[in-house]
Amino acid sequence: MDTDHIETQCVIAGGGPAGLMLGFLLARAGVDVTVVEKHGDFLRDFRGDTIHPSTLQVMDELGLSDEFLKLPHTRAPKLSAEMGGRTITMADFSRLPVKHRFIAFMPQWDFLNFLSERAKAYPNFRLLMQADVIGLIEDRGVICGLTVKVPEGRIAIRASLVVGADGRNSIVRQKAGLEIENFGLPSEVVWMKLSKQAGDPNEVIGHAGPRQGFVLIDRGDYWQCGYVVRRTTFAQIREQGIEAFRQRVADVSPLPAERMKEIESFDDTSLLTVRIDRLKQWWRSGLICIGDAAHAMSPIGGVGVNLAIQDAVAAANILSRPLRENRLTDADLAAVEKRRSFPTRATQKLQLMMRSSRRSDEAKEEKRKGPPAFIRGIARFPLLAHLAGRLMGLGFRMEHVAPQKR
Repeated sequence: MDTDHIETQCVIAGGGPAGLMLGFLLARAGVDVTVVEKHGDFLRDFRGDTIHPSTLQVMDELGLSDEFLKLPHTRAPKLSAEMGGRTITMADFSRLPVKHRFIAFMPQWDFLNFLSERAKAYPNFRLLMQADVIGLIEDRGVICGLTVKVPEGRIAIRASLVVGADGRNSIVRQKAGLEIENFGLPSEVVWMKLSKQAGDPNEVIGHAGPRQGFVLIDRGDYWQCGYVVRRTTFAQIREQGIEAFRQRVADVSPLPAERMKEIESFDDTSLLTVRIDRLKQWWRSGLICIGDAAHAMSPIGGVGVNLAIQDAVAAANILSRPLRENRLTDADLAAVEKRRSFPTRATQKLQLMMRSSRRSDEAKEEKRKGPPAFIRGIARFPLLAHLAGRLMGLGFRMEHVAPQKR
């Protein structure tokens, strides 16, 4: 089989939020960049569709937020949860020091199409679709490119830097032999769609039911719903049949029970296995991982996508000049990890504390039917909702786009 060749300064594996944002920013900074994406398009459902205030701020600093927000989306200036028959504010974004003080819920394919189209305006940006990474190119211990399989054959892409932005099941980090630390046991979330009808809740996006969790996201003309599996597995639930599953969802959902009939079969659901992990070291000579490839997050707060965007901004700020001037060193790669290590560790620590609190409550008979401790704390001290809004909306360290060099 013939192998074509591409020479570029940076090749990025993964056309998700981290990969495309980094590709866009590097191209904007004058770096020749190639992004490879294994799928033929971005149309995959139940992805991370939250655009947090930190990401909207990045879009604003790029001069793109007004155009971007013309795309269909819904806005959440606060996030709420139902507890004991009343609605409490879990996260309030109204006091954030940014222009856009809300979470935008937008299909991720619209976000990715928008980014890719803006990136294609730069002649030094290349996007290869249906390009599956099959190997890394290495020379005397230094990663110097990757090999991808495309419908026409194979392409060897040589580059000064390889970036793994190919998600929590990253092929790049696997091929590079980077070591992973896992935290806690994996959990499962089952996603589904339910119709939106008159009389439905206006604010509720979370429900603290007995021993289970339920997330309700307003997608305009339908609800995107997440059922958190507890004390069993989704495989065991499937064995009980679709009617038993409908009843489980109805028990924790604020929507009418008859709405569950819209889940006709398990084909109408999508399973997300959640684990929290991170690489012990994000880089090797000639290679670095960012986003979920470097640190997989829980979907709590929907922060994973936005941490990935922040990684991309930091990486572009630190790496653009050395890449452009062909003087990239290991110290530059280590600087990216150092910059993003604290917000990653702090966010994961907070998520693990929330998970531990919830499981501790489940283990105690007298609290078994109550919500997790962190929800009870916010209900008792409403000012904590503003702190939660800041941590969720901006993160522990917000990155800013470096001024464009002319």
